[in-house]
Amino acid sequence: MTFEVLILGCGAATPTSRHNPSSQLVNIHDKLFLVDCGEGTQMELRRNKVKFQKIQHIFISHLHGDHYLGLLGLISSMHLLGRKSTLHLYGPAELKELVELNLRVSQTYLDYPLVYHITDEKRQIKLFEDKSLEVHSFPLKHRIPCTGFLFMEKQKQHKIHKDIIVEYRLSPSQIIQLKKGENVETNRGILTVEQACILAEKPKSYAYCSDTMYWERLVDFISGIDLIYHESTFLNSEKERAKQTYHSTAEQAAKMAALLGAKKLILGHYSSRYTDLQPFIEQAKPFFENVILADEGMVVAL
Repeated sequence: MTFEVLILGCGAATPTSRHNPSSQLVNIHDKLFLVDCGEGTQMELRRNKVKFQKIQHIFISHLHGDHYLGLLGLISSMHLLGRKSTLHLYGPAELKELVELNLRVSQTYLDYPLVYHITDEKRQIKLFEDKSLEVHSFPLKHRIPCTGFLFMEKQKQHKIHKDIIVEYRLSPSQIIQLKKGENVETNRGILTVEQACILAEKPKSYAYCSDTMYWERLVDFISGIDLIYHESTFLNSEKERAKQTYHSTAEQAAKMAALLGAKKLILGHYSSRYTDLQPFIEQAKPFFENVILADEGMVVAL
């Protein structure tokens, strides 16, 4: 099943000719989730041949412009392209005020509903759930209220070998137990899940940490994840600047990934002062080996 992240923008506050501000598209089982929507997002969606109308959910981490200024244009384009289906927006409470003010002063009357879901910068909350996955927001430590987003597959049920059902004369309740991962008692002794089933894959998880300083409390929310995107605005030479602006260095992002027990780290949100990004890798790798640099158009599959 598909679980991948498409990088649409990985620069910091100032757009450059090389990098757009923050935006990503998370594709899980062909459900598309847009995460942040900086300037240039809809152009990157076009370049990557993503159909706007397939996006049903947009998550905004916080209300610094480089994370949401592309949203109003995208909402308008969806309207002009004939959208009818509901669009769900997740973010701080003030996001609704920003969007509705723009629509009102421009006298734009959408042909589709917007539904707002408020995040909480102080606690983790579940924002979305269906039969195969969940999306949670969790606190980050930035200058203004800011959250990250955690995408998690649900555990799939195991598949029982048909001959085992016949051989052990399994009842419906025993079959259900085994599918859930529970051993069962039979007239021939204990039948283990490993003996009876084709084991389902372990659920995958992805955490998006937009703007945040190094903050060890993240272990309370996203430990043991498969993939993490963690901002790395600065190199070590600007460590004090990172602290003052509530951002992170590449080294700090790597230390955080190691602390969280993540399997893979994506660095991004680079300050526009840097043209050579290789030092980000060099400063991160001593602390976390499996690290890559985000770039527009990159797809990272789990």
